[in-house]
Amino acid sequence: MEFQNEFQKQMYEKLAGMMKELFGAFASPRQDSPAFGISMGSAYTVVSVLPWREDEAIFTTRSYVVTGIEIVPELMYYLLRENDRMRFGAYGIDRDNDIFFEHTIVASTCDLEELKSSVLAVVYTADQADDEITSRWGGQRAVDRH
Repeated sequence: MEFQNEFQKQMYEKLAGMMKELFGAFASPRQDSPAFGISMGSAYTVVSVLPWREDEAIFTTRSYVVTGIEIVPELMYYLLRENDRMRFGAYGIDRDNDIFFEHTIVASTCDLEELKSSVLAVVYTADQADDEITSRWGGQRAVDRH
């Protein structure tokens, strides 16, 4: 695995210890990037360490909620209204029109409770939202893709 700078590597090591303490065997290191994956319920969530500026990094927790879905105005309205009521994180759509839910925090100041809150907010939101979205607009949940 490659790191873009030394600080990102240090924050990956910090994240590794925190993920092990919080989630034990449920968190598995990714081989392709400085990240950890977690499967819970119907959601698959990835916590990544990304560089930010020269001397900082961020922990980004992202879960793909639904893939293979047609993006229609009613769905967009639903996602924007849901974003309005979220305390942690927001919905987005990637370049493949897949819907994700994501939350980002500053790595250097992150403590165990903050990481736990961030990860669980994303996991629980994705696990609940995927059923709602697929029942109304179709697509596939993470658990259905494997």
